[in-house]
Amino acid sequence: MPFRGDNIFPHNSRNVRSASRALIIKDGKLLAIKMKRPREEEVFYILPGGGQQHGETLVTSLMRECREEIGVEPIIETVAYVREYIGRNHSFASKHKHFHQLEVVFNCRLPEGVVIDLSTNGDKNQIGIEWIPLADLPNANFYPRKILEFIQDGQLSVDPLYLGDIN
Repeated sequence: MPFRGDNIFPHNSRNVRSASRALIIKDGKLLAIKMKRPREEEVFYILPGGGQQHGETLVTSLMRECREEIGVEPIIETVAYVREYIGRNHSFASKHKHFHQLEVVFNCRLPEGVVIDLSTNGDKNQIGIEWIPLADLPNANFYPRKILEFIQDGQLSVDPLYLGDIN
C-alpha cells in the first residue's frame, strides 16, 4: 500500500503508527485522495485521513487530516472497519519493510451543501481529489484493494469490522 510517509519511522523503529481515515460515499461515488510519488509515474488513490498525533483522539486526528486534504471537516458517524498494514508483508516491502500502521476507518458524510474543491493538494504527494464511481473502483489503483469485496448496491458494508493485515 503506498503511503505518504514512506520514511515515517527510522529503519530500526518497532513502533506501530495509528491512523484514522474517512469513508465518504455520496451518490454512488467514493471520495478519494489522488496520490503520486515523486520520480514515479504510478498514480494511486487512498481514503482521506492519516496519522494520529500524540494527544489527539482518532476523531480529532481525522478532522485535522480532512481539513488538510479535502478542505472540509466531515461529519463522523460510525466505524466502517479496522485494518492493519504491515509493510514487509506486501508488494511495497522494499520501501515499507519497517512500516506498521493500524487504521480505524470511519463512515463519514459531508456537511449539507458543502462542495469539495477537487484541486486541493493539502498533503505530501497529493495531486488532487476525485469522486470515483463505486462501479469503477475495481479499475482504479485504489488501496486497500480488499474493500472492493464489500461494495454492494452502491454502499460499502464491511463484515467483520477487523480486516487484519491487508493491502
